[in-house]
Amino acid sequence: MALKRTEALGQILQKAALFISLLDASELLSSRLTAEYGKGFRRSNVFHMIRFAEVFGDAKIVQTLSGLLSWSHFVEIIYLKDPLQRQFYAEMARVERWSVRTLRQKIQGMLYERTAISRKPEELARQELEALQEADLMTPDLVFRDPYLLDFLGLEDTYSEHDLEAAILRELERFLLELGTDFSFIARQKRMTIGDKDFYLDLLFYHRSLRRLVALELKLGSFDAAYKGQMELYLRWLDKYERRTGEEPPIGLILCGEKDREQIELLQLDRGEIRVAEYLVELPPKGLLEAKLHEAIRLARGQVEGRGPDLHGFREL
Repeated sequence: MALKRTEALGQILQKAALFISLLDASELLSSRLTAEYGKGFRRSNVFHMIRFAEVFGDAKIVQTLSGLLSWSHFVEIIYLKDPLQRQFYAEMARVERWSVRTLRQKIQGMLYERTAISRKPEELARQELEALQEADLMTPDLVFRDPYLLDFLGLEDTYSEHDLEAAILRELERFLLELGTDFSFIARQKRMTIGDKDFYLDLLFYHRSLRRLVALELKLGSFDAAYKGQMELYLRWLDKYERRTGEEPPIGLILCGEKDREQIELLQLDRGEIRVAEYLVELPPKGLLEAKLHEAIRLARGQVEGRGPDLHGFREL
């Protein structure tokens, strides 16, 4: 036992000595660079530069990104552990022209973990991100999130669908930021006359990069399979009467207070023209939300690889 403790202590001291030597070397390098090139080479910046060179080794990619991203953008991204996560935030910040503050908020809000792209097998996710990088090709899996974080609406414990809709319209700017910067608001309670009946879609948006109308329905309780038929009707009507030349077919988003993932899988609503997502009007502790999102990613990837379904949503938080 004493020998093991001595070995462990020795390893700790070796790491400490290495760290101190790195600090000394970085201080020396910082001084030399400052003397030769001027300001901007503080020791912390030298560490950032080393890390940047490690994770962004492709000069062509750096040249493309640096046209729209500042050094402060890169500093927010380079310390993310997952390469796909770094690529996602870099490309989305470039395409949607996020400020550094917005980028920081997206990372803190775990946007990557809430998109479908994070739940795909690594190779498929990489291909989709490369298409975004090379051709600015935006896909629904990069656009839609689950869950949506709507804590900024300030809703009380008891509220109606009307209250939810009214709160979204009152905080439309922040809601659009949560949806994504390419969304434009078109209509509330969009009237659709079908036969001798009038139907009303809660909210209608347009997404510029997808070139699609986005129909959004708000539901307070758990997802019901009947919502699929209702949304299909709305999408067929929008496709027939509202879709313009050059646009892609409309796509639907059903926002529910709760959902059962097995229903979503059986109805094949995790792909195609209708998406279902939960929303949270009160945020759980960040650690708990992060753990749940990572578990959802693991289960979703396993599902794609044929290892059993994820049956639960986020309401277990």
